[in-house]
Amino acid sequence: MPARTYHAPTGGLPPQTQLLTDRAVFTEAYAVIPRGCLSDIVTSQLPFWDKARFWVIARPLSGFAETFSQYIAEVMPGGGSDRPETDPRAEAALFVMEGRIRVAIAGELHEIEAGGFAFIPAGTSWSLHTAGEAPARFHWIRKAYEPVEGLGAPEPFVIPNEAEIAPNVMPDTDGAWATTRFMDHDDLRHDMHVTIVTLQPGAVIPFLETHVMEHGLYVLEGKGAYRLNRDWVEVEAGDFMWLRAFCPQACYAGGPGPFRYLLYKDVNRHPKL
Repeated sequence: MPARTYHAPTGGLPPQTQLLTDRAVFTEAYAVIPRGCLSDIVTSQLPFWDKARFWVIARPLSGFAETFSQYIAEVMPGGGSDRPETDPRAEAALFVMEGRIRVAIAGELHEIEAGGFAFIPAGTSWSLHTAGEAPARFHWIRKAYEPVEGLGAPEPFVIPNEAEIAPNVMPDTDGAWATTRFMDHDDLRHDMHVTIVTLQPGAVIPFLETHVMEHGLYVLEGKGAYRLNRDWVEVEAGDFMWLRAFCPQACYAGGPGPFRYLLYKDVNRHPKL
């Protein structure tokens, strides 16, 4: 299988001649952040990180998203952090799009290249630095872990490349729609799942999914038309979608290549009352 490529932002600013009309939208049920919005002026720095900046593309908001935050991190050569996380409740999922990172998790060192994934349980000591002479760009998904008495906590794990996981083909699709699952979906210790959804050109999600799970979707590759609540929205590699619980959703893959996105959802827990 040829090596995958993933669209990652590099910053910059559009020229003064660019029209202001764009696809960015924020509604009561969903948000779309097109890749053109990920400019230099919307990055943040974080405590205890060196030579790094972050696009914060999701965070809990009153009356909207509830369960997670998501960043796109850009760490320059020689940069990183010995104390990346300041909240002991936060678990982390990392997905590398460009470059290489060295991640020490509970004292065990891993080097992860583009296409690699790491899960870090809440309360686990970890550090992260770039490896090599190129910037590293990766997703960092954070969630306050919800422990359940009697289940225990999940262990950390690293998957060097998504290609090592056999995709789970959706029933009755002849391979047109598949998911690459980083977490074991039968392991109820996990309260979030992160997957890569792949739709071949012309494939569809053929019904309006309407469910309790909140979503973050970052388009890694290709383009498609996404139905979000009442609207059809065109999206392409580098765009991010944020879906509130129960937001109806479906899509068409536009081609000419596969339409692929990184997907977060909260799972396996009773709703808070």
